[in-house]
Amino acid sequence: MTKRLDIAAQLGGKATGARRTRVESSPQFSGGRFRNPVPTASGIALSAVPRVAATALSGGRDRRPHQPIPVVSPAADDAAGLHITWYGHSTALVEIEGRRILLDPVWSDRCSPSRLAGPRRLHEPPTPLRDLPAVDAVVISHDHYDHLDMPTVRELAALQPGIVFVVPLGVGAHLETWDVPEERIVELDWNESTRIGPIELVATPARHFSGRRGVSRDDTLWASWVIKGPTRSVFYSGDTGYFPGFAEIGRRYGPFDATLVQVGAYSPDWSDIHMFPEDGVATHMDVRGGLMIPVHWATFDLAPHRWAEPPERTWREAKARDVRLAIPRPGERVDVDNPPEIDAWWQQVA
Repeated sequence: MTKRLDIAAQLGGKATGARRTRVESSPQFSGGRFRNPVPTASGIALSAVPRVAATALSGGRDRRPHQPIPVVSPAADDAAGLHITWYGHSTALVEIEGRRILLDPVWSDRCSPSRLAGPRRLHEPPTPLRDLPAVDAVVISHDHYDHLDMPTVRELAALQPGIVFVVPLGVGAHLETWDVPEERIVELDWNESTRIGPIELVATPARHFSGRRGVSRDDTLWASWVIKGPTRSVFYSGDTGYFPGFAEIGRRYGPFDATLVQVGAYSPDWSDIHMFPEDGVATHMDVRGGLMIPVHWATFDLAPHRWAEPPERTWREAKARDVRLAIPRPGERVDVDNPPEIDAWWQQVA
């Protein structure tokens, strides 16, 4: 019974009342759902299902590393300057001008509504959740299980009562269902912003989809994010397909000292909603990024490509286009002004 209740809670909530009114008033919402800025296929074509199924059942060994993934215990330090710690997948801590912004925190063993089934972590979290430094805000890109993790949200809310959760429209209903106080939830539409001390957080467009309640899709918004301080700034792509909107984000909010860009879990069958590594490098250039840190790889097996393929393709494309790149180990704290040399660590474990 407990497991059944846990799965029911994982589904989250549905926007009602004033929250629903905001959802329905959004320019992105029409015909009962949120929509992308360009036409987007968010599912797999029926004709492609046999090929996708065959691919999913093949190449299993290469889809996981053959040796343990090296994990670094982050060194405690103050939040001065601009530092980024990637914890694996899309979870990262941005330390910017004295504030700490945590992106898409997932500490659970599985990115799934079930504790017994679904994609399982390929490496341990680099640090226990209780050992995180004081965080000012948690930013969520969208409500999929590998980005919005109920146990992590609940534990963070209890461990750090001062945290504000900044989320796209409609996602607050999930958090409220999980007992996060309403006053600690900020919901934003695209190009709306909120301030955390001197740091401005702006929800910007992305090309993706949403949904964690079975067949119900696109009733919450998805977003990329601008994290902008008085003198430093960071862009986070969230999950997205490539689209011309990134150039507009660059014109409106760039340039950025650093970007965190999705480069993993891709396939020709869902290229509208997940970028290939080459698209990720193009996105970094479109938004006028300085240092690029690739994310959305390494931690979960979510696509048919080889485990080591995303960093390899990203590195190759970055060199071809003269893009500054850092590929840290999970838990490695990157000084954006003095990033580590790339040592191809993933090749040693692939």
